[in-house]
Amino acid sequence: MRHHSEAFIGIDTSKSHNAVAIAEGVRGGEVRFLGEFPAIEAGMRKLIAKLAAKYNRLTFCYEAGPTGYGLYRLIKSLGHECIVVAPSLIPKKPGERVKTNRRDAISLAKLLRAGELTEVWVPDERHEAMRDLSRARLAANKDLQGKRQQISSLMLRLGRCYPGKTTWGPAHMKWLMSQKLEHREQRMALEELLHGIRLEQAIREAVPEWSLAEVVTALQAMRGINLIAAVAILAEIGDLSRFQNPRELMAYLGLVPSESSTGDTVRRGGITKAGNGRARRILVEAAWSYRYPARVGREKQPKVAAAPRRVREIAWKAQTRLCGRFRSLLRKGKLPTVAVTAIARELSAFIWAINREVVANRQP
Repeated sequence: MRHHSEAFIGIDTSKSHNAVAIAEGVRGGEVRFLGEFPAIEAGMRKLIAKLAAKYNRLTFCYEAGPTGYGLYRLIKSLGHECIVVAPSLIPKKPGERVKTNRRDAISLAKLLRAGELTEVWVPDERHEAMRDLSRARLAANKDLQGKRQQISSLMLRLGRCYPGKTTWGPAHMKWLMSQKLEHREQRMALEELLHGIRLEQAIREAVPEWSLAEVVTALQAMRGINLIAAVAILAEIGDLSRFQNPRELMAYLGLVPSESSTGDTVRRGGITKAGNGRARRILVEAAWSYRYPARVGREKQPKVAAAPRRVREIAWKAQTRLCGRFRSLLRKGKLPTVAVTAIARELSAFIWAINREVVANRQP
């Protein structure tokens, strides 16, 4: 028999057990700790069914973290509301010095009932898979920086010097793969290098089947953004349409100045560095290309031509403005690192505009 109309459930997730607390929806309703339950699908299904038999409406929440979005998808599939909470934006009392699973679950239930929690965007399973692939490629590429030096040193010790002028291009890679190495350890070092290349090819093959494939193609019209960078930005940020304006995207990326103002005193500091650090780093790397005069190189021309006309116009407008602004900031005495951060902030606004253009012209 149902006794109450609504309940809010806070879940503190962990590897093996989930701590669960409930806050009844009525004013001054009871808040209690239900206990810890096995973090498996069968255990959570049983708990949700028990609660659903008592309450007309259930709303669940838990913090975003290493446990992923499986619990979110399970709760949604059972017909209940669920939000995944941004951990850094959970209100906390300055005087609290005790942290336990029980306290965290009760706090989440109370804050959920009060509407004080900030929800994060939850990707679908395909988007999450693309994000995992993109992050694996970024990690492999970071390792490549050291591996390339090891390979170069190895080839030099073996007396095998590349006859070409430019290293690490397609011709150089073909030459490396043609080398016959006698020892297994040497072949293993070369395999580490080729691993990053295979991941990049996997990304290229997966993009056409991705829901954001059109946006990936459009973003490549922007200077400093290639296929891998476009995929990484969209995989980390997700659907850009959820941001109402460019300022929201800038704030999400942590590219806006921090501020500590009171009364007539205004103090602004460095950028907040909130939100997704991977996407912010990629944008800053792309922004360095705008220190040169505006132009479209020979290799970039096919990427620009593949984008819609309106997107090409936005990309060229971005290039002419940001290239000029970069040099203007340097002339004013700004440090290059400060200037490139300002360019990255404006670059995110043009990316938002391109996404809006693509979505507006998408075929139903």
